Amino acid sequence: MKIYLVVVGDVRGPLAPAVEEYRRRASRYWKLEVKEVPAGVPGRDPGGDRTLAQEAERIQAALPEEGEFWVLTRAGKGLSSRRWAQALGDRTLHGGRDLALVLGGAFGVQEELVRDAARRISLGPVTLPHEMARLVLLEQLYRAGTILRNEPYHKG
Repeated sequence: MKIYLVVVGDVRGPLAPAVEEYRRRASRYWKLEVKEVPAGVPGRDPGGDRTLAQEAERIQAALPEEGEFWVLTRAGKGLSSRRWAQALGDRTLHGGRDLALVLGGAFGVQEELVRDAARRISLGPVTLPHEMARLVLLEQLYRAGTILRNEPYHKG
């Protein structure tokens, strides 16, 4: 199973090295590919509808043809690190098909795309900048890999 991170926008500034470090670490455990899609221009679209629609088209084009996708959204179900590991481990053992994890931009992910997702997952109730959410997601993928292999990284 290959995991695709389909993310809106790129990472710049001080978080870029940390994001790259955890992408590298997570790649030890998962066949991982990051697909960045261009962000809309939120300043020109105060309500966000046009931006969300543009980003949804780009996200859909980046999704693998075979497999399923999970959306990261505040309205999703929160998972502990162990539950993340279990969900990914189950997919690896029983799913076989590729998995895309979708992380939206400044306005989130278009509701129609959220409804089409196989799972809706939350990183927590707080709002995170997309660069920070990407870092947390990559760290959780790394952590899940260490949990599944019973390695000492996870202390919880």
